[in-house]
Amino acid sequence: MSLIEKLLSSETAVEYAVRINLLGEEKSKLNELRQAVLADERIRSYLRDISDFHRNVVKGHKDPDISVNKLIFLLEMGLDRDVPEIDAAVKAILSHKDENGVYQSLVNIPKHFGGSGEDTFGWALCDAPNMALALLMAGVPYAGEVEKAVRYMTSLMRDNGFPCAVSRELGSFRGPGRKDDCCPYATLTMLKLYSLIPEYQDSAAAKRCVDVLLNLWETSLEQHPYMFFMGTDFRKLKAPVIWYDILHIVDVLGRFDYALKDSRFKEMREIIESKADADGMYTPESVYLKCKDFDFGQKKVPSAYLTYRCIMALGRAGH
Repeated sequence: MSLIEKLLSSETAVEYAVRINLLGEEKSKLNELRQAVLADERIRSYLRDISDFHRNVVKGHKDPDISVNKLIFLLEMGLDRDVPEIDAAVKAILSHKDENGVYQSLVNIPKHFGGSGEDTFGWALCDAPNMALALLMAGVPYAGEVEKAVRYMTSLMRDNGFPCAVSRELGSFRGPGRKDDCCPYATLTMLKLYSLIPEYQDSAAAKRCVDVLLNLWETSLEQHPYMFFMGTDFRKLKAPVIWYDILHIVDVLGRFDYALKDSRFKEMREIIESKADADGMYTPESVYLKCKDFDFGQKKVPSAYLTYRCIMALGRAGH
C-alpha cells in the first residue's frame, strides 16, 4: 500500500483533505465524503465553537482552542463558507476591525502588563495576520476588504522583520523581549499571509521575512527574540500547525521560490524528512493536550493528519 493509499484509508477528514489538497479532486464530486466529515463529532465540536466566534477571550496564541486557530484548521481540511458555522465565523471577523482595517479579537490584557484589565476588542500582530489569513482562505476578496488591513500591517515592518505591535486598545502591552527585537511569530504569520496574495509573493517585504527567519535559524544558539527558541522543542513535529516550530516554518518558507534554494532552508527540510518511518509516516513528538481526541494528540503511533501536513510542507518545498 502506497503512502497516499494509507492516508486515504485513514480518518475521513484526512481523506477529504488529501483528495482536495494533494490529489486536486473537485469538491463537487466529494459531497458524500464531505457529509461524513461534517458528521464527525470532533469536527462538529469545532464548528459549534467557531459559530460564536468571539465568545472566548484570547489570552494566549499558542492555543488550539482559539477560534481563529480552529477556523484555519477547518479551512485547511477543505471545508469552506458553504458550511453555515464557517460563514458565521467569517462574518464575525469582518464585523470587528479598527480604523486601519485591521481585524480585532476579544482580548483581556491585565493592568500589570500594560492593558486595561477588561475584555476589549483589539489586535496584536501575533493574531491579526491570522484573522486576515482565515478570511482569504475562506474566499473573502483581497481587494476592497482584506487589502487595507494587509497594507497597514505591512507598514509596521522594520529592517529585522515585524515587531511586537498592538492596537491602541491594548495600551502599552508588549511581549517578553527587547523593544527593538523582531517578533519571530508575527514575522512568520505575516509571511504566511503574503503567500496568499499574488502582489506580495515576490515582494521585498516577503523576502525580508524569509531572510529574518532563515537568519534566526542560522544563529539559533545566540538569538532568541521575545523568547522564541529554535532548539529541541522547536524541532519536534507537532499538530495542528499553529505555532512557532520547524514544520510551520518549512510549510511557510516552502511557498516562496526565494527560500527554496537556500542551504538553511534545506537543513530544516531535511530534519523533517529524517523523521519519517519506513512507511513514510510521521509520529507526533509533542502534542497539545486539548487535541487528545485526534490522532495527532498522542506520541505512540504514526498520525495520518501529521503525515499529511508533512507531505504538504515538503511538497511545497518541491520535494
